[in-house]
Amino acid sequence: MYTVMLKAKLHMARVTHAVLNYEGSCAIDGELLDMSGIRENEQVQIYNVENGQRFTTYAIRAEEGSKVISVNGAAAHLAAAGDRVIICSYAHYSEAELEAHAPALVYLQEGNAISHTSNAIPVQLA
Repeated sequence: MYTVMLKAKLHMARVTHAVLNYEGSCAIDGELLDMSGIRENEQVQIYNVENGQRFTTYAIRAEEGSKVISVNGAAAHLAAAGDRVIICSYAHYSEAELEAHAPALVYLQEGNAISHTSNAIPVQLA
């Protein structure tokens, strides 16, 4: 049996571009892809904090160090430049793999600069 688990997350990324007339996908600064372990052409889920839209696309590499988060194609109707989004990827893990699994969490601040990283989501307090 396999369990679908969070593999990687870019938390509170700021959309820099929304390009409707593009083939599709989400362009992400190559440094952020590498830091998070999200691969080029990997399926990602995007959660728009501003309007609640949730959608699926795939990641493509933007220029290293550019801080670009560009939502392209039809998804450009679901996010605008300036929106805050959470970008997640998931993977299937076997029972044996689950014991050592820890997601790569990359927290961003204004300008899509890295604030900090972690491998555990903080416990939600009451």
